[in-house]
Amino acid sequence: MAKWANDSVMDAAFDYIDQCDRMFVCSAQPATYAEASATYDLATATMTPDTDFTKADAAGGGRQVTVAAKSAVTIDHSGTAIHVALGKSGDTSLRYVTTCTSQALVAAGTVDIPAWIITIGDPT
Repeated sequence: MAKWANDSVMDAAFDYIDQCDRMFVCSAQPATYAEASATYDLATATMTPDTDFTKADAAGGGRQVTVAAKSAVTIDHSGTAIHVALGKSGDTSLRYVTTCTSQALVAAGTVDIPAWIITIGDPT
């Protein structure tokens, strides 16, 4: 018997993510909003909920959300970027963390964060 899930099941998870209003570039993997926004924060981009997140079918099945690129984000603290995190400031929730290409950042400079994709595959 085949397995199946309606796209709305996966989109419900993305609805939680697309309410994020902050994207943090971090020097270590945060486990809380406080760690993402203060302890490990190197740069913070303001996100527009819904607008900066685009849901679509994923190649090979499932669903994906594309997180918009942010250009010339001010670097607040020097360090090596290794993670990117999404959070919501209103309830201080950390909602998604991923790795990024390791890059040395210097305070007072800027960093470009390219668009990136979160994928949930179809059930198998």
